[in-house]
This record gives sequence, C-alpha cells and structure tokens, in this order.
Amino acid sequence: MKAAAFVRAARQIRSILGPQRSRILSRDGRGMSISVEKVGYDYWSVTGIGKFAFPFFEFSKAFSVDAAAQVSNGDLNKAGPLVEYERRIGAGELLDGDVRQVRTIKELQRLYDELVENSARCGLDRYATSEKSGRSRWLWSRFMPQLSYSPVKGLYLYGGVGTGKTMLMDLFYEQLPCSWRKKRIHFHDFMLNVHSRLRKHQGVSDPLEVVALEISDESILLCLDEFMVTDVADALILNRLFRHLFGNGVVLVSTSNRAPDNLYEGGLQRDLFLPFIATLKERCVVHEIGSAVDYRKLTSAEQGFYFIGKDLPGLLEAKFQLLIGKSKARPQEVEVVMGRTLKVPLGANGCAYFHFEELCDRPLGAADYFGLFKRFHTLALEGVPIFGIHNRTAAYRFVTLVDVHLISHLVLHSWPDEYVMYENKARLLCTAEGSPIELFERIVTVADAQQMAPRTSSRSRKNDDLDLCVDNELGFAKDRTISRLTEMNSKEYLERHSALLQENHWQVGE
Repeated sequence: MKAAAFVRAARQIRSILGPQRSRILSRDGRGMSISVEKVGYDYWSVTGIGKFAFPFFEFSKAFSVDAAAQVSNGDLNKAGPLVEYERRIGAGELLDGDVRQVRTIKELQRLYDELVENSARCGLDRYATSEKSGRSRWLWSRFMPQLSYSPVKGLYLYGGVGTGKTMLMDLFYEQLPCSWRKKRIHFHDFMLNVHSRLRKHQGVSDPLEVVALEISDESILLCLDEFMVTDVADALILNRLFRHLFGNGVVLVSTSNRAPDNLYEGGLQRDLFLPFIATLKERCVVHEIGSAVDYRKLTSAEQGFYFIGKDLPGLLEAKFQLLIGKSKARPQEVEVVMGRTLKVPLGANGCAYFHFEELCDRPLGAADYFGLFKRFHTLALEGVPIFGIHNRTAAYRFVTLVDVHLISHLVLHSWPDEYVMYENKARLLCTAEGSPIELFERIVTVADAQQMAPRTSSRSRKNDDLDLCVDNELGFAKDRTISRLTEMNSKEYLERHSALLQENHWQVGE
C-alpha cells in the first residue's frame, strides 16, 4: 500500500513538473562533492518524501555537504581578497599604509570565508542547483510559498569618492570560485536590466516576483557597484524587488558614496522608499570605508584630452581626426533598447564625436549611454559648459554620462555553463569651459548653501549668484564626477586604455 501511494504521488508530481536535468558531480569551488544522480523528474525535494523512502539520499547529501565543508575549511586561510590585497601591496601595485582600506578588506575576507564555509547551504554552486526557469518557479510558488534567506549576510560598503571601494569589491569578486552563481554589475546597468525584464513579463500577476526569481536563479551572490538611487521609478520598486531577492537567498555586496540612511535623500515619495533602507540594513553588514585619500587624484596629469576654453574652433575635430587615423568619419546609428536607436553625428574606428547639447540637452539616459559605449571606446565631446540652475538637467545627464563612460564597454563571452565579463574603461576627449572643479562650482548641497555668508545690510539679494543650483543629489554626485574626470585624464588611465585597444586589435590613429 505504501509503495502504491508513493507511485501515485510521484505520478501526480510528474504531471505538474517538466523534465529536469541534473548533474551527477558538482563543485563547491574548492573540491568535488558527491550528489545523487536524479534522472528524469526532480520531485524528491518537492514532495519531501524522499528522505523517508530513501534514507541513502539524505546520507549522501549530508556526506557531500560535510566533505565540501572539510575541503573548504582547509583552504580558508590560503585564499581570498586579503591574501591578494597583501600580494599586490608587496608587488608595489597598491599603496601601503591605508588603515581604513585594510579594515575594509578584512570585512570582505570575513564575508568570503563565510560564503566558502556555507557555499552548499547558500546554493552558490551553479552545477548543483535546479534548472527550472524563473517563471516555472514562480508558478510553483503559487502553490507552495516559502522564503529561504541566506545564512550569510551581505556587505554594504560606503565612503567618499576615489577611496578604493570599487577596486576592493572587484578584488573580492575576482577571488570567488568560477563555478559560483555570481554577478558583478554597475547599479545603473542592473536597474536597466530589471526594467527590461519587467516589460518582458507584462501580463503576469506579479512580474516583479518573476524577475526576482530569474535574477536569483542566475546569481545568488550579487555585487552592485555605485548604488545610487535618483530615479523615482527605481525607488518605488526597490523594496519589493530586494525583499523577493533576499527571500530567494540572494547575498548582496554593494558599494556606494552614501550611507543607507542617506539614499534617495529628498526624492519624490521617499516615504515609500524608507522600508527598503530597513530591509537593506537587516540583510547587509554596513561598513564605512572612510579613507580620506582620493586615489584617482594621485595619478599623473596628462595634456591632450581635456581642453579648457570657450572659443576653441576646430580643435576637437582635429584631435578626433588624429584618433581615427585614415578612417573616414560618417554619421552612424547604434541600437539602444527596445528597438530604439541613437544617432551618432560622426563615428569611425571606435571613436564617436558629439556636441554637448546632442548628448546632454536631449531626453537621453543611462540606457542610451550604455548603448553608445558598447559600440565606441572613445567619446569626443565638444563644449561642456559651466553648470548652474539654468542647465541643471543637463548637469544630471553629464554626471550619468561620465558614470556610464567610466564603467562601460562590457564584452560578454559565452562559455559552457559560465559567463566571463571583461570591463574596458572608455576614453573621453573633450573641450570644456573650465576645469572639472570649475564646471560644478555653482552646484551646492543644502548644507553648503547654509554655510555661505548670510545676507546683511551690506550683502543683499542682488549680490547673490542667480545661477547657483542648490540640489542635494547633484551636489553630492559632483565630487564623484570631478574625481572621475581627473582620473580619466591621467597618464596611467590613458596608458591602460591604449594597451587595451592594442590587446583587442583596434586600430589607433597616430
């Protein structure tokens, strides 16, 4: 009778589920572990009856977890971001003596150790996880809703510009086993991807839940660079999105210029965003890097890519022609998203030429800029103005452009069962009305404005700078943009860029 009941239950489950493939061998990144061969339909874990009918299944599963833990624990002190950080300092690749960076890398090492130790419980190994699609899992969750939080908390790193947050997170990411379900992505690009997926799942009762399932299927460890919320559409969905992600076991590692409590400060309908801050602080350890050094500004200045002056006719075009060499520049179009295209006034040999107004005085955004830099490695931008209240919107777009410009040119190569992403930072050639600092002198935060000299009988309203722009978000972001513009014009940055061009066999104009 028990056998007959078991067969009936199995058939019912099989009628619901599609055929699922599974691996016989799986890796946790440190060694081989043993798992049971499951051919045809994966219904033991769904019904929960496998552990009663087949005690060997539970034994073999426990054996694989214990064996993996033993192998992993033996290697904990031999690998990880701290070891690599110390190696780079010893090789002269990084500066020594930054105590705050050392504290941060130790936090990343702690997280690395916890992830390795709990890799099986976290479901990090892509070869040992279910292959059901996000929509299939969503359908099943309608019948058996459940939450599965990771036993490991994530890490939220924040601090000033140029303090090495991105470098440290990348160093951490590079030490992770290749077999893990992980992704490192810029926050701008991540949210564009989320909105694209939401459009794909229109008509589903809860498309955000399906998107979260898809993301967690692909990546249990999610590393987001430059977490910064400025868009109300992003702000309104982040809490539900990350509640689903965390409920699916996702571990978040993120960098930001802002503490969690200061995210989306002064934004529209911020009261609806506040629950996300609480969720973020609950699921992540918050760590301030706090370094007072802007490492981007320690680079050597380079002449020839950032030209200052209001009236420089023909200069940028001549420099652009030097870059493209014998290639002939012509108008082009690049595909952006959802079938949209962006017109490029002149393009050749991986270089694009724009007037400032064509990129920043039009209704364009991060998606357009990502599309542009997937096609071009160098941007020649004519006439960057001094920013103030009269061109505040253009200033926002310029900040986004520089953000995307610095982290762009992402090339995705597909290999069996894994993805490898290479990040080539793009190059900026421009003419501007002032230095990077001078461009943003009239952009201030509320706190900056309050520290300015108050009006007196000798200083009246007519003495005010009428073009002063008091904007907390923009005033905060300007420091990052100034730092990045400085780095992008450095000798080291430009030499790295030229080396990458040669590696990728781009023609370089002389």
